[in-house]
Amino acid sequence: MAFQAGGQRSAPRPAPATPEAQAYLEDYAALLDAVPHPSFVVDHRWDVVLANGAFRTLFRETGPHPTAMPGDNFLRYVLFHPDAPDVLGEHESRWCLPMLAHFASVIEHHGHDHVLQAIRRDIAQDPIMEAAYRQGLPHWIRAVGEAAVEHDGTLRPLRHPDARRATAECRVVVETSRSLAELGYRRLTLVLREARRGPSRPRRARTGAAHLRVVPAAD
Repeated sequence: MAFQAGGQRSAPRPAPATPEAQAYLEDYAALLDAVPHPSFVVDHRWDVVLANGAFRTLFRETGPHPTAMPGDNFLRYVLFHPDAPDVLGEHESRWCLPMLAHFASVIEHHGHDHVLQAIRRDIAQDPIMEAAYRQGLPHWIRAVGEAAVEHDGTLRPLRHPDARRATAECRVVVETSRSLAELGYRRLTLVLREARRGPSRPRRARTGAAHLRVVPAAD
């Protein structure tokens, strides 16, 4: 699914309220850069607050987009960027649907958030994505189970742009320190795993707009 989002770029993120919080984030950024796996910190909107060099390398071939760059808002990137399937394997079923389900949960608690509302409007502009969100998602959750909506601990297909890396999937690890939680942030790390031998799947040809084509329904 790639969607020509009509929304606006996320508003600039406010600086931490105290110098101590700012210093903590600066030191946390140094910690992230020491991690060999793609790692990033987001707020409840999925605005990216911090990201390390491995994260930037993973998405280095991502083309420009006015609203859905991975280093700006990761949710928008997954849902709306036409290049997302190049990195995120089994993009629709293994990335888009879990992110849509997470978004549905978050907007229930932050319904007046203008950034989330803008994302919701962009979802509504795509008839197929809107149908998946409103009708298909509940059937999908019942079919795969509530655990599939969670990010922490899940295995997700991944394609690394560096041909020397035999990456076929990653383990998503979600960690939130007390200080990050107080700032409203959490950290995600994509732990790269070696490719498992097996039949290769053909990559879907990209078109001008790639949409959510099929939402698995419960039997």
